[in-house]
Amino acid sequence: MAEKETDFGPLVGAIDQGTSSTRFLVFASKTSELLSYHQVEVKQTFPKEGWVEEDPNEILATCYECFNRVVENLRNMSIDPANIKAIGIANQRETTVVWDRVTGQPLHPAIIWLDTRTGTTVQKLVDKTPGQNKDHLQPLCGLPLSTYFSAVKLRWILDNSADVRAAVEENRCCFGTIDSWLMWNFTGGKDGGLHITDVTNASRTMLMNINTLKWDDKLCSFFDIPKSVLPEIRSSAEVYGHMSEGVLKGVPISGILGDQQGALVGQTCLKKGMAKNTYGTGCFLLYNTGEEPVLSKHGLLTTVAYKLGKEAPVVYALEGSVAISGAAVRWLRDNLGIIKEAKDIEPLAASVDNCGGVYFVPAFSGLYAPYWQTDARGIICGLTQYSTKAHIARAVLEAVCFQTKELLEAMDQDSGIPLVRLQVDGGMTANQLLMQLQADLLNIPVVRPSMPETTALGAAMAAGHAVGVWSLATEDLTAITTDTFSPSISEENRSARYSKWKLAVQKSMHWEGGQTTGPSQG
Repeated sequence: MAEKETDFGPLVGAIDQGTSSTRFLVFASKTSELLSYHQVEVKQTFPKEGWVEEDPNEILATCYECFNRVVENLRNMSIDPANIKAIGIANQRETTVVWDRVTGQPLHPAIIWLDTRTGTTVQKLVDKTPGQNKDHLQPLCGLPLSTYFSAVKLRWILDNSADVRAAVEENRCCFGTIDSWLMWNFTGGKDGGLHITDVTNASRTMLMNINTLKWDDKLCSFFDIPKSVLPEIRSSAEVYGHMSEGVLKGVPISGILGDQQGALVGQTCLKKGMAKNTYGTGCFLLYNTGEEPVLSKHGLLTTVAYKLGKEAPVVYALEGSVAISGAAVRWLRDNLGIIKEAKDIEPLAASVDNCGGVYFVPAFSGLYAPYWQTDARGIICGLTQYSTKAHIARAVLEAVCFQTKELLEAMDQDSGIPLVRLQVDGGMTANQLLMQLQADLLNIPVVRPSMPETTALGAAMAAGHAVGVWSLATEDLTAITTDTFSPSISEENRSARYSKWKLAVQKSMHWEGGQTTGPSQG
């Protein structure tokens, strides 16, 4: 047993709590090698149209289930779990949890980031800005008024739950994103749990000042949210506390990154001008802009990329967010029954040479960047008697690629530096056809790491860095083995398909009538 431990050196664990599943992964800090992991699906409920909820207690339970299984796996591999020196957390970001600090119980189901119930709340907030400007708060928080962000979800909960209002009045209410809920429970819960978040998650609430990295009085006043419910903001890499129970009791928790920022760190995009795209439930393109925030004029978000230590500089990013990518594949499987398993989409889509003129705009939750149209709805257009389910499957994959192309164009305009290659990660990158379509439509190489779990790797790197077992100096980082997909179609083909996609997007807009929320174009 001792021999194996010497081989791997100190180990670092990371919880990756995503929209559709929870994973716990353990890495060797010296080599970045993934040694073991366990994954559990998390149930989503859809109580009404546009509503997406999860049970915070179930989310917590899946974490402990993953801890137990991975520790068991390590023992079966003759690796001592006591060698886990730190734990990091990566989490779905804007998802909103409120709980009672006295009982420790959630006061409301978790409202998931892509939930759109807050459409009327957003409209009321836009109406009270000068000139009804959805970008009014952008200079303070870097974000548009949209159903996407946590402050709007919390405002809705306060307006609609008497239990939560009572808890606020009695100073019993805690608000947090998923990282805060997990951290509070991991470190003791109602018996002294830490109510904290990190700068990356705080930057997604609309309540943190993007320059000062503090909760902002003007923002809190605008949303009428009391500061008493908010967690303390910390850096992304420091020892916050220790696991208070379970198989990992006593292990320091020392890294927190919102999942997309975790992937940016895990892809080692630690220099200005580097970018990555994560293909999961949604699609998220982050571009490192260095130590100065860049405010977008083209519908992108300004966000904190990371702050890897209390005294470390803060690094910012521009982000483009697409609400539906992998979720469209799930929709083909669960709602239409076109495929039995998600992986079946690749052979089905590959069975035809092109999409046969079919275009699919997956605006199930409206359109996010760069349009920010909450009233858009999903459409399939260009159907003929010749169209088959294979053409629709291929159109779903192309939709993911076209949406990424739109984000990249906006980033080129905001940064003034066209990207020369795109680093990618996430579950959908296992799809070879998708990766080739992406390279073809972007006309730049697409680079995929052979180990796709970069979100968790980033959280592990931050946690290991904080306890001194993982060097983040660029020259010390292990080179990641990759596959590269190169463009293989003509510019004429590319631009013709993109023009048709743009036309399809226009057809999807204003389906519900009236509302728009998000950054203005120009």
